[in-house]
Amino acid sequence: NAGTEADVYISVYGERGDTGSRQLLRSQKPRKFLKGQTDIFAVEAVHLGCLYKIVIGHNGLGSGNGWFLDKVVIKDPVTDLDYTFLCHRWLDKGQDDGNIARELPVTDASILPGRQELELKREKTWAAEKWKFRKGITLQFYNRVTRGFVCLYPDCRVDALGDKKNKYGKVFSMWMCA
Repeated sequence: NAGTEADVYISVYGERGDTGSRQLLRSQKPRKFLKGQTDIFAVEAVHLGCLYKIVIGHNGLGSGNGWFLDKVVIKDPVTDLDYTFLCHRWLDKGQDDGNIARELPVTDASILPGRQELELKREKTWAAEKWKFRKGITLQFYNRVTRGFVCLYPDCRVDALGDKKNKYGKVFSMWMCA
């Protein structure tokens, strides 16, 4: 459910001005903004010079309007430069921080080694997921050895024995890579 059926809008900002809000209407794909899909749009505008940010969002209408946006790449046909704007967040009233629009600064991915881009994605992911670690939230992890749940309570208590029949427990796998 990472795609959206809502109307998506973008504003591009450069050293010589901005495009104003433009609806992204015609993708080169038959259906736009589907999960895992890269859409390509042509946006006509005066040359803005060096780009420094975009504002992208949607109107929140339609079923399944929440949208997970990985990144936006703008190709400047005048200078033949690519401008990358990393997002890696939800634009959804019911996910992340509830915003359906994001202001994204330019990130020149062409000069960033893959490790640095990965680090930026990790920071964005933490920004999207840190709500789980707010005060008052209880975390539960499934322990495959004991087949029970390890609970981390808001008051700093830890239940490492776990209740095998915890009706609130969710089973999931966690992989950590260094």
